[in-house]
Amino acid sequence: MPRAVFLLFRKMPRNRSKIRNWIEYIAFRGVIGFIGLFSIKTSMRMGELFGKLCMRIFPRLKKTGIRNLELALPDLSKMEHERIIKGVFESLGRQLGFVSHFGKIDLREFSRMVELRGRENLDKNLNQGRGILFFTGHFGGWEIFNILPSTLGFQLNILVRRIDNPLIESYVDKIRTRFGTITIDKSKADKKLFRILKNGGCLGILADLNVQEKGGVFVDFFGIKASTTTSIAKLALKTKASILPAFVVWNGEKYVVYLESEIPYNEVENKENIREITQKITAKIEEYVRRYPDQWLWIHKRWNTRPKGELSLY
Repeated sequence: MPRAVFLLFRKMPRNRSKIRNWIEYIAFRGVIGFIGLFSIKTSMRMGELFGKLCMRIFPRLKKTGIRNLELALPDLSKMEHERIIKGVFESLGRQLGFVSHFGKIDLREFSRMVELRGRENLDKNLNQGRGILFFTGHFGGWEIFNILPSTLGFQLNILVRRIDNPLIESYVDKIRTRFGTITIDKSKADKKLFRILKNGGCLGILADLNVQEKGGVFVDFFGIKASTTTSIAKLALKTKASILPAFVVWNGEKYVVYLESEIPYNEVENKENIREITQKITAKIEEYVRRYPDQWLWIHKRWNTRPKGELSLY
């Protein structure tokens, strides 16, 4: 599972013993294995129930989510905030249920559960021979995008932050890459990302989490300055790759993947242009979060890093 979904279990310290790793791994595989015993739709319903249970078990995550909603959507009532957060945990659990089948699902069955919209935007850019930078957020069923390229005949590379528990990481990486997707450790990426895009390859990056100030730039997100990764903007400017939004949304019956038209950008390499591109990307993410607020990861401290002199929002 992605690190964000693993929040449903607990935040793991980096200093860990082998015994601790095994205990966490057995618990993790036990939950995944049990939920995955059933049909996909039943597993997803069970995942939703598990998500709601986790909302009660981990009140700090819920507290963070409510605080984020107070900051971003202050006009909504407390009841609406509560409803959205409940939906967030259900959404994470639903994805957990779907991902529990990744080790055994075939592409035909996968295609029945996933609908693609905007194929023309993908084809247009693939035919140009340019590299493609897909960006998305911790939204809906983002892990589903790891399998989708295999159904469309192209290979995807994804930038990941490895899970601290190596046993869980090994399992997650195995199911992520089962159909040909390649995972790249963000701490060891270096020039590899540039080569992929320069050679016309495809790269997927999550662009919606808080980053330390040295690794990002402050842009507006729901009218609040948010420290945001500049990796997409810098890679695009260096390689002239296309930047395509990709969002996976649950519509009540299946997951819908929206591939939107590319984000236009000025190819001048300077700090202001990097900030401008990052703002466009963040604005697109905000658009989807506003449209489907109960499917985004509100339980992450998105505005944790503050400009110098500003007090913490948490």
